[in-house]
Order: sequence, then structure tokens, then C-alpha cells
Amino acid sequence: MTELPSFKHLVDRRRCIIPADGFYEWRKEGKRKVPMWVHHKSKEPFAFAGLWDVWRKPEGGKVESFTIITTEPNELVRPVHNRMPVILLSEDEEQWLDASRTPFAKAKSLLKPYPEELMDAHVVSPVVNSAKYDGPECIRPVADDEMPRAGQLSLL
Repeated sequence: MTELPSFKHLVDRRRCIIPADGFYEWRKEGKRKVPMWVHHKSKEPFAFAGLWDVWRKPEGGKVESFTIITTEPNELVRPVHNRMPVILLSEDEEQWLDASRTPFAKAKSLLKPYPEELMDAHVVSPVVNSAKYDGPECIRPVADDEMPRAGQLSLL
């Protein structure tokens, strides 16, 4: 992250947290991708570590953006993906945000995999693959045997 020119200048000045209650990853099973909902066992919201920026378009408008920092996966996420978002422990959120008192060299120690014993994951419906759906069915657990096989579901 700090090696990328687009982020290097942000780590010391523009840190943020992104509230979330979970994230999706897709487990590969041959040619099939099975959507998974990864969340805190308590189902409580948590904070991703992020960076933000604002830049001006050539025609004068502003673009506000942010990025979620990723790290190596913990043991829960490792079988599904080779990285995961950095989830901050609640006691570390203020330290991450306070760039004036916490130089990045120290804050970098917070960018580690979240403890897997605090997390859970389950298979969800492939409706998450379509932007047309945004409701509770997107995170409702689905048994693997309820998942449609390739060609059985058209979302669009």
C-alpha cells in the first residue's frame, strides 16, 4: 500500500474508517463461485481501515473517494480468498484515525488480519451478484444444497 504512489501521501494525513456489518467473498468450487457473507459473530457493526481523498476534475468538479485497506486473510477467510479487508479492533479505531498523534509507522501495526475466532461466515444466495437486489435476502444463510448449479439461475 505505501509503495503505491496513489496512496503514499494519504497514509499520514487521510485515514478513515468505513462502518460495515459484513462483506462478501466468493468461494471457488471448480467453475462455480459460491457467495459467502463474512461478518462478526456478534452481528454488530465494525470498522474497516481506509484512506480518503478529494481531487478536482479538469472541468472543475470534485471527486470524493475512499479505499478499504486489505491484508492477508485470517484462517476463516484464507480458504475463500487470498486477502481480506482490515477490520480494526474497536479499541484501535481512534488510534488509526488520529494521524496527528499516531504516525503511520506506528499505525501500520494495526493493519493485520482480524481474529478469526470473532468472525463467522455462511453461504448466501447468488442474488448478491445482481445490483437489482438489496435486501435481507442478500445475507440470509443458504444451505450449499439449495444453491443453484450453473445455468439454473438468471439474475438479469
